[in-house]
Amino acid sequence: MEEDVTRKLLERVAAGEVSVADAMRRLRAQPFVDLGYAKPDIHRAVRQGAAEVVFGAGKTSAQMYGIVTELLRQGQSPVLITRLDPDKASALGAAISEAPLPAGATLDYHPEASVGVVGELPEPDGNGTVAVCAAGTSDLYCAEEAALTAESMGSRVARIYDVGVSGLHRLLAHLDQIQSASSVVAVAGMEGALASVIGGLVDCPVIAVPTSVGYGASFGGLAALLSMLNSCASGVSVVNIDNGFGAGYQASLIDHARPR
Repeated sequence: MEEDVTRKLLERVAAGEVSVADAMRRLRAQPFVDLGYAKPDIHRAVRQGAAEVVFGAGKTSAQMYGIVTELLRQGQSPVLITRLDPDKASALGAAISEAPLPAGATLDYHPEASVGVVGELPEPDGNGTVAVCAAGTSDLYCAEEAALTAESMGSRVARIYDVGVSGLHRLLAHLDQIQSASSVVAVAGMEGALASVIGGLVDCPVIAVPTSVGYGASFGGLAALLSMLNSCASGVSVVNIDNGFGAGYQASLIDHARPR
């Protein structure tokens, strides 16, 4: 997982790049910056081990620009933006490219996941690999959100897609990969059976993600959610419908778990 801002600051003090007085001034600063319309959480990485993520839905590109540039200015990199639509991504990317920001601070937009990443993804430093399994190609929007979230937190990700239960041999072809993972994200719509199948094959935690993919009686993912909640496979936990971010975040925390 990426080093938190405080650790980076202390390393710069040790290297003689920042004075003790300047470091004390920064550490005295509020744990957030008040922009009026938002209060970016500067100390989240210190408290939780993972930095603030920007939820793009409902925000203007100007608001996101203000939040992202402030997080970058405070030393956070990369900055992950979820639920970012193409029009706002275009405007935000143009604004970031013209701003005097640190090298590498450009917007890398992933339209299939509606996710933007500003800055370079960190080198993987987890205990193993997070396997992100998607039942069908129609579930990739959610699976990619999970995968990119885990990667932004420093996890190595194996993408295993189109392995739903209608053709179980496709999943079994990846059994070694799945069984060697530190955690598995199982993304599925329709009846949501993939999570139970994987849960019966692995000895690691499985985070199930119901998607809103399906016909009328799926009720926008409710059928898959209820199926996953009622799974008879031990070790399966469930996040909200279409919450790829929550699943990727949880999977990466498990991947980075160390003795306290």
